[in-house]
Amino acid sequence: MEGLLGGFATVFQPATLMYCFIGVFLGTIVGILPGLGPLTTIALLLPITYKMDVTSAIIMLSGIYYGVAYGGTITSVLMRIPGEASSVVTCLDGYEMARKGRAGAALGIAAIGSFVAGTIGVVAVSYLSPPLSRWVLAFGPAEYAMVMLAGLSLVTYFSSGSRLKALLMAGFGLLLGAVGSDPLAAAPRLTFGVFHLTGGIDLAPLAIGLFGISEVLSMVLRKKEKMQVLTPPSSLLGFMPNREEARRSVGPVARGTVLGFIVGLIPGGGAVLATFLSYAVEKKLSKHPEQFGKGAVEGLAGPESANNSGTAGAFVPLLCMGVPANAITALLLGAFMIHGVAPGPTIMERQPELFWGVIASMYVGNVMLLILNLPLVGLFVKILDVPRAWLAPIILTVCLIGVYSTNSAAMDVLLAVMFGVIGYILRRYGYDLGIVILAYVLGVIFERSVRQALAISDGDLGIFVSSPLTITFAVITAVLVGLAFVPRKRAPGPADAAIAAADA
Repeated sequence: MEGLLGGFATVFQPATLMYCFIGVFLGTIVGILPGLGPLTTIALLLPITYKMDVTSAIIMLSGIYYGVAYGGTITSVLMRIPGEASSVVTCLDGYEMARKGRAGAALGIAAIGSFVAGTIGVVAVSYLSPPLSRWVLAFGPAEYAMVMLAGLSLVTYFSSGSRLKALLMAGFGLLLGAVGSDPLAAAPRLTFGVFHLTGGIDLAPLAIGLFGISEVLSMVLRKKEKMQVLTPPSSLLGFMPNREEARRSVGPVARGTVLGFIVGLIPGGGAVLATFLSYAVEKKLSKHPEQFGKGAVEGLAGPESANNSGTAGAFVPLLCMGVPANAITALLLGAFMIHGVAPGPTIMERQPELFWGVIASMYVGNVMLLILNLPLVGLFVKILDVPRAWLAPIILTVCLIGVYSTNSAAMDVLLAVMFGVIGYILRRYGYDLGIVILAYVLGVIFERSVRQALAISDGDLGIFVSSPLTITFAVITAVLVGLAFVPRKRAPGPADAAIAAADA
């Protein structure tokens, strides 16, 4: 509690509070704009954080991450367009409720459920992080290497699409992480004679190219479509669910919160997997499963709660172990590294104002989002009227300026453009670009950990199976690799139609 109170003292400084508000406000807008997504936005803002203090930078970027979940709900309910991937399930029953004249109740249930789940998730982060950090202190380089290997296996196993495509993207990310100079021999590798690449590929041009510039290309080449927007309520009372809807929401919110948090802890799990699992659980437990997809309250409340608690859960491995649970937390890890901070078990002792400041900002940010989202729904929907011809050049300009400002190098701009074209092609063919970033970050940490472990043991490979922890993570990796060769067979459900519509 002492640490948490110190975190609130950090957050309630005027400048830090302003950055927290900017983060959640931008996150809401990004969630509303279909296709932009938190990955693109955080990648765009990553270079801007160079000049900020690390606490304000991480608080702002974290606000974007969990703020997107709120914004994506608005377009899912009113337009049946998921603003971001984790809002796909919300389209199924949220939009149907809106068509029946219960748009306000749907938005209210989603906002309140998200607030409750997000708050409980942050409480869990607050109380789980200290004991977990003490446990992680027992990890040596060999244990960290095996954790990274298990993380890579989990990422590819839990990917939503083809496992072969996921493995290819993981390999691509590992290859990009190997570019540069050998850590021990200092000999250049995979640089193709380009001197600028001897220091490796920076995260900023890679992320901005794959997500920012490729998104601009998608916006320009995407067909213009007419979007029908259902009218939101004009007063706050219109967002309140009736007694029956509130009663039916309690159980799904509680189950979604627990399920989402647990799934958020797993590398590769993330909020998207949590929402689909929550939807499946609620449909299985329901006495009237035939109502799902036709405006069932449970099909909205459960996934929305899982979405937000999953976001909170993803901060536990990031802060306590320095291991990203998904592509967004991989970018947040990059932001830590930019400022020379290594998140992990010692951050709580070395920089308590940063650790507890980030956690306290999530409490404050959830309150800000609840206050923002309901009264300003009508205003946020108007953002969709911004012409694509205006939006694309602005995003492209910010991308190029951001990339150049990191090292003042024209080569970084060329790399970003190249990765933008590659990202657009991969996106067109259904490849998950988030896996590239995750594999890039995990691969760099894996190589460093292996080198340190071998240096400690004088080259003895037995160090990787010398403790119960390394054996455990090795077994997890072996099981997941084996399961990767088992074909997935399942009957298509209503969620598949929503995903296909979102991809189109």
